[in-house]
Order: sequence, then C-alpha cells, then structure tokens
Amino acid sequence: MLFNSIEFFLFFPFVFITYYLISPKYRWLFLLLASYYFYMSWKPEYAILIMASTVIDYFTGLGIGKSSSKKVRLSLLCVSLCTNLGLLFTFKYFNFFIDSINSVWELIPQGPTLSNVDLILPVGISFYTFQTLSYTIDIYKGQQQPERNFGKFALFVSFFPQLVAGPIERSVHLLPQFSRKVSFNYNQVVSGFRLMLWGLFKKMVIADRLALIVNEVYGNHENYAGLQLILGTAFFAFQIYCDFSGYSDIAIGAARSLGFDLMTNFRIPYFSKSIREFWSRWHISLSTWFRDYVYIPLGGNRASESRWFFNLFITFLISGLWHGANWTFVVWGALHGFYLIAAIVRDKLVAHFNLSWMKFNSNNLFGRLANMGLTFGLVCLGWVFFRADNVSEGLAIIQNMAHISKSQIGLFTFGASLKDELLLSLIFLPVMLCAEFLTRKGTIEEIVGKLPWLVRWALYILFGICITLFSVFGSQEFIYFQF
Repeated sequence: MLFNSIEFFLFFPFVFITYYLISPKYRWLFLLLASYYFYMSWKPEYAILIMASTVIDYFTGLGIGKSSSKKVRLSLLCVSLCTNLGLLFTFKYFNFFIDSINSVWELIPQGPTLSNVDLILPVGISFYTFQTLSYTIDIYKGQQQPERNFGKFALFVSFFPQLVAGPIERSVHLLPQFSRKVSFNYNQVVSGFRLMLWGLFKKMVIADRLALIVNEVYGNHENYAGLQLILGTAFFAFQIYCDFSGYSDIAIGAARSLGFDLMTNFRIPYFSKSIREFWSRWHISLSTWFRDYVYIPLGGNRASESRWFFNLFITFLISGLWHGANWTFVVWGALHGFYLIAAIVRDKLVAHFNLSWMKFNSNNLFGRLANMGLTFGLVCLGWVFFRADNVSEGLAIIQNMAHISKSQIGLFTFGASLKDELLLSLIFLPVMLCAEFLTRKGTIEEIVGKLPWLVRWALYILFGICITLFSVFGSQEFIYFQF
C-alpha cells in the first residue's frame, strides 16, 4: 500500500478516526493490526518474515536483559545478528553473491556455473532489520531495557508510517511512546497533516515528474551527451531527494497526527558546504545508525590515521551495499568514503602548509556558494552510479558528460514529448528549493503554522490544486522501497 495510492487515502482516515475513538488502553493493539494489514497489502507472505524477526529479537532481548553472564549475553546477541542478517542476505544478496561468483568463474575455462534462486525482495526488510538489530545491540550495551509486552514490541518493529522506508527509529525513542497516553491535540494533528501535504507535493508533483525525464535520459543514455546527461543527473539528484524526503515527510506527519514523534530524516542536504555536512543532513536515521553500530565499534577516529581512514571507507562501502545488491551501490559508497578521506587530507595540508588556495573561504558568500556547488557536483557524480544499471554504464555516462556541444545549449533537448515535463519541473523545483531554504530556521510546518490563517489556507488550497492538477498519477513506487 503506497502513501500515494487510493488505498492509503482510504486506509489512513479510517485508522486516524478509529484510533481516537477507541479506548487508549487498546490503541496499541489497533495500530498493530493496522500495521500488519498495511504490510500484508503488498504480499501476505511478507508477514512471516517480519514476525520471525520480531519473535527472535523479542526473546533474545529478554534473554540478554536477564542474563548476567557476558558469554550468554554475547551468544544471544549473535543469534539476533546472525538471524536478521541471514534473512537479509538470503532475500537481498544471495543472487548477487551467486552472480559475482559466476562472473569470476567465467574467467576459468569450463568453470562451474551456479544457479540463482527465485526470491522476491520483501518490502522494507533492510529498514526493519536494522531497527530490530539496534534494539538487541542497545540492550547488550546496557542502553535499553527489554520490552516485556510482546505486542508493543511487535508494533515497534511494524509501525506502519515508517515500516517500509524509515526513518529507522531507535527503541529508546519510539518504544516508550506506545505506552504513553495520547490525547487528541488539534495543533499536533494539523501539523502532521500539513507535513503530509508537503510530502505528497514533493513526491507526486516533483519527483514523479522528474522521473519521466531521468528515465528517458538513463534508459537511452547512448543517445544523449554533455549537458543533457549533466542535466539529467542533476534532475535525478532532486528526484531521489523529493521522493525519499517526501516519503519521510508523509511518514513523520502521519505518525505525528496519531500522537507519535519520529526523528527528522533530512535537513536541506543540497545546501551543504561539504560532504561531511551532507551526510549530517541526508538520510539521517541511516547515517547515524552506521555511525553508532559500525563506524564507532570499528574504532571511529580514535585510532591511527590509517585505521581512521579504513574505518571511514569500510563504513561507506557497507552503507553502499545496504542500498542494493549491485556493484554500482558499492562504487557509490566507495566514492563517498573517498570524498571524506580526501577532505581530511586536504584540511591537514591546508593547515600544515598554509595552502589557503586549496579551500574556499566559507566566511564570504562566494566561498559558501562555491563550496555548495562543489559538494553538489561531487554528490551528483555519485548519483550517476546509484542510478545506472551497472558500473560500465555509469562510467560511459560520465565519459559522455564531457562531450558538450552547442546543439545541447537549448533546454528542450530531451524530445518533444518531455517539453511539458521539463517546463513544469523548472517551475516547481525553484518553489521547493525556496521553501526548503526557509527551513534553515525551522521546519516547513512550523514556518507555515506562524502565518496568518488566511495565508495558511490559501497555501493549503494552492498546494492541493497543484497536487490534483499536476501530479503524475498511477501510484508511482517510492525509490527506497527497492532497498
């Protein structure tokens, strides 16, 4: 059930109204049933996997919490890790692993060939797997007490607003909220609906429209070159941002209207002045997960310089692989790891040799804009591999970007059928960017909430009309559902 589908527009009002009508004592149970219905609407069999993960982590969590033996606690943690990562590997990476082995064996004369297994990737498995893993790890580290109510723990794993694409919540933040009495709060509900409206606008009006152009360019990349590929890649950068942040806005807004607080997942990442800042603003729930459960346990920056660089690089390699079973994602992760290491080395050279020319001055407007432009360019270079079907295609696209000619100067160079899509995108993108720029000093719903009521309602009606008239209908799936 997609957030941008008719089914959800029927499902959510029913859940919202029923939730506030029934006794607070039974609301968690109602949300649990609604969450499982939501998840099973894709494929009922998916419920078996999420229930298996829930049962295993519930009992291993209890066991870790009760035991005083470090050996027993570690053994139970290993059960949780092996089970969850085993399920994730089987359904997401097994065929990738087989294909990689076959590629190596093709180099050997008369080498054997392994067969793939026909498996369907369950929606959201990467997200809820990481969410449950953080629960057992936090109990092992003494940062979280085990939840004794199985139903509430099952709701933590399956809570429908953030189940299939995050934010990846921590148990210390979300679990206690299911035991808290929630009263209807008009301002909170309106704030949630306002954020959902903004998320739908970003997804249906901007992201899905940009997708038409991006799919044309990347699906026929051999027919395009230079500025066309550069513009197509820039459009993909905004497509994936509006798509994923739009999902997060809808998820956070839906949860807020029900009285729950989910963590912020994006903070205007394309206004970042460095790659490090970008990763503090992009997919925050995942980047902080890797920081806390991979990077820091490896030693973080509390090690020798070579070890520090290794920790950074490995963390981003794993992060890349998390996004998908394809070498393109590994290259994407490796690029960002290299960017961060290169930035550290540059800063050390600047400080040691006083090479100020190697670094733009962030104290003036030109320097800030230059840093933002450079950061955006490096991010877009990574997006090429993220979007390409394979590494060879990504390299070919980057090579063809250098072939710039006068015939590409015109904006309408993607074919007559996409002229309207391009024009509308160039109208709505600046609107989104201006609105996002204002959020430097507060969230979009906070800023709108401070406006006079007449202006607020005018904006609601305007965005409602835009969604009605300019959306790309057909329930386009969110990009991160495939991860």
